[in-house]
Amino acid sequence: MFNKIIRGALTLAGASAGYAVAMLLTKLVEMQRFVEVPEITPITVLVINGIGAVAGGIIFFIITPWLMEKGLNSANWVEGELQKIPTTDIVIGSMGLIIGLFIAYLISQLLLGIPIPFLGMILSILLYIFLGYLGVSIATKKRDDLSNLAALFKKSTASKEKVPVKPEYKSPPKILDTSVIIDGRIADITQTGFVEGTIVIPEFVLEELRHIADSSDSLKRNRGRRGLDILNRIQKELNVQVEIVDKDFEDVAEVDIKLLKLAQYMNGKVVTNDYNLNKVAELQGVPVLNINELANAVKPVVLPGEEMIVQVIKEGKESGQGVAYLDDGTMIVVEGGRKHIGETMGVLVTSVLQTAAGRMIFAKPKSMADKTA
Repeated sequence: MFNKIIRGALTLAGASAGYAVAMLLTKLVEMQRFVEVPEITPITVLVINGIGAVAGGIIFFIITPWLMEKGLNSANWVEGELQKIPTTDIVIGSMGLIIGLFIAYLISQLLLGIPIPFLGMILSILLYIFLGYLGVSIATKKRDDLSNLAALFKKSTASKEKVPVKPEYKSPPKILDTSVIIDGRIADITQTGFVEGTIVIPEFVLEELRHIADSSDSLKRNRGRRGLDILNRIQKELNVQVEIVDKDFEDVAEVDIKLLKLAQYMNGKVVTNDYNLNKVAELQGVPVLNINELANAVKPVVLPGEEMIVQVIKEGKESGQGVAYLDDGTMIVVEGGRKHIGETMGVLVTSVLQTAAGRMIFAKPKSMADKTA
C-alpha cells in the first residue's frame, strides 16, 4: 500500500514536471527570433502542456521502482554516515547550514533582479549550494572555538549574576585533616568542649578517606574505616556544628597544600597531628592546632626529685638502661634499670626532656639514690 502511494505521488510529480517543461519550451519557442514558427494558439499551448504532463507522468511511473530503490539505498547510506558523526557536529553543522542558507536568501533577492532570463535563478541556486556548504564546513571546523566561546560567555554571565561570598564565622572554623580524623582523639577533645566554632570537613579529605577505606591493604583499609566512623560520631553524637565544604583547588594535587589554601580562604585553623604539615603551615602563616602538642601540654608536670612507681618493661638504648611508660604514654628511661626488667619499682626523677615528639623522663632507682645519699 505504501509503495503504491509513493508511486502515485511520484507519477503526479512527474506529470507536474512534464507540464512545467512543456510550458517552458513553449515560452522559449515564442521568445526565440532565429527561426520562423507558426503562431502558437491557446489550443496548441494546451495540447503541448497536456502532452508534456502525460509524458512526464508515464516516465516517472516507469522509473518509480528504480527511484524508490535508489532513494532507500541513499537513505540507508546517509543514516549510516550520520551515525558516525558526533551529535555535537550534527547540531553545530545544522546551525551553520541555517545561517548559510539565510545569507544566501538575502543575497539571492538581488540576483533575481538580473534582467537576463534564468541567469538570476541559476546564480541563486548555485549561491544556496555554495553558502550552505560553506556554513556547514566552517561551523564543524570551528566547533572547538564555538564551544570555548560559549563556555566563556557562560562563565562571564555567571560571574555577573552571582559573586561568590566567603562564609563568615563567629570564631575561626577548625578544618580537619585526614591524619587527625583517623587518629580519633579529635572526637574526645570536641566532646569536652575545648574546641569551639564550626568543624569543617573538606570534600577532598572525605575523598581521601574513602580511597584509604577501599585500599587493598588491610591496615590502610581499617584506618580509613576508623576515620569514617569518627566522622559519623562527630556528626551524630556530638553537640557541635559540622560543615562539609566542597571548595576545591584543582590546580593543586597535594591534599596538605589544599588544606592550607582552604584555611587561608576561610580564615580558619587546620587541626592536625602531622608534624611536617605543622611546619609548612608555620612557613605560610596558617594557624594550626596540633593534637600532639595539646596532648603534651596536658600531661602531668614532673619535676626532678619526685618519686614515682613504674614497671620496667624493656631495655634502653644505652648500656644498663631500662624503659618504663606512664599511663599517658610518656617514656621513662631508668638508669641501671635493665636488671629490673619486669619488676615494679620506685624511681627518683633526675631530669625531664621536652622534645617535638613528646616528653621524656630520666630517672634512677630509688635504692640507688638512697645509697648515693
